[in-house]
Amino acid sequence: MKSQMADGKTIILRLEIDTNAAQFGRAATAIEQARGDIIAIDVIHTDKNKSIRDLTVKIAEHGAAERLTEALKSLPGIKLVHISDRTFLLHLGGKIAIQPKTPIQNRDDLSRVYTPEVARVCQAIYEEPSKAYTLTIKRNTVAVVSDGSAVLGLGNIGPYAAMPVMEGKAMLFKQFADVDAFPICLDTQDTEQIIAAVKHLAPGFGGINLEDISAPRCFEIERRLREELDIPVFHDDQHGTAVVLYAGLLNALKLTERTLSEARIVICGIGAAGTACTKMLLAGGANHIVGVDREGILTADRSYDNPMWQWYADNTNQERRSGGLAEALAGADVFIGVSAGGILTREHIETMAPQPIVFAMANPEPEILPELAEDIVAVFATGRSDYPNQINNVLCFPGIFRGALDSRAAVINEAMKVAAAEAIASVISDDELNKMYIVPSVFNGRVVEEVRRRVIQAAQQSGVSRRQTRE
Repeated sequence: MKSQMADGKTIILRLEIDTNAAQFGRAATAIEQARGDIIAIDVIHTDKNKSIRDLTVKIAEHGAAERLTEALKSLPGIKLVHISDRTFLLHLGGKIAIQPKTPIQNRDDLSRVYTPEVARVCQAIYEEPSKAYTLTIKRNTVAVVSDGSAVLGLGNIGPYAAMPVMEGKAMLFKQFADVDAFPICLDTQDTEQIIAAVKHLAPGFGGINLEDISAPRCFEIERRLREELDIPVFHDDQHGTAVVLYAGLLNALKLTERTLSEARIVICGIGAAGTACTKMLLAGGANHIVGVDREGILTADRSYDNPMWQWYADNTNQERRSGGLAEALAGADVFIGVSAGGILTREHIETMAPQPIVFAMANPEPEILPELAEDIVAVFATGRSDYPNQINNVLCFPGIFRGALDSRAAVINEAMKVAAAEAIASVISDDELNKMYIVPSVFNGRVVEEVRRRVIQAAQQSGVSRRQTRE
């Protein structure tokens, strides 16, 4: 019960009151004394012996929910049937559903959507497989695939517990870009089994969004699927983060009158997201990147068992710097964190170049909290929604898949990612741009359309589009 309660939110209590042994007023008093505020009461059932009521209670301080529960349990004649909050209620039965586009109202409708008329459509696709894009859901459907091994802020919680996250992702696809997405949580963390499973289910989908799969397996899974499938495969934890980071950095550099080619950039956390961010920045023209992880600065002077670290060392840190985070940050223009909370200090930032740019994107706790350093930085961004400049993947994946599906692209390549980042950055005009506003809101209606438009152009120009005009 404790795991379902959250302080500072609204909870719903269902009480069964023995009217012969207790009065509702005693429960109300106990809730008030536990620092709860009753804001609504709904009578569910009542008779001469008992009353069942749902109480909507606002709790505002840490520990109030637990105290409230214990107080109610101690009252004779009052039974706490269950306790829930609005978030749990929203998830009851899942958050998404499938509905037909057209109703089946009579036998003629039935014969056309199913047997016998559907056979003609099947035959047409058999004779020309590309017609699956026009005659089935494939043209607008994305599989959101996870094994639950690296769920944001939760870690390896497995496929069942990962489902609410994947359902939420499907909702965002539909809400922002009208893409039909479906969560696929696989009960395996074996690389080969995941690759095989996705390949087997691919015929029904126009794209694959890989989500919350741990490194380094995610690299191999994505690489293989990109090679072996003819539809876009996009690991959002890597590339979605990279695209939005790049968009935000473009505007931050503009504000501080720097160029990407000249900026000295430190990236802390060389996992899936950190590597993808680095590749995006290199593709955009960055020349001075230093990566830092648990073993310190990655340098070509050393050899690493992790192949991704070895690639990183061979392609960055041209000055062959050594040491740890402190040595990497001395004189740097930009800090990009995709690592762990609390590892960056104010003293670190004070050694950076004037007007430093800090992107502390670890979740749920940033590498340093904005309030500890915002007075000494030119631009501060995080991955959290309760601070300005949230680097949020929602700015990327709906629009980039919308563009990929509409162009019927075989892949989502680097040119399309760069185009998406530049599109996101361009939504903010020069007049709007300021240190508290370097990336647009996820609810800005222009984002998806601008990303879609530029991604389609990039797909056509790079030769991966299989449809030049929209049907």
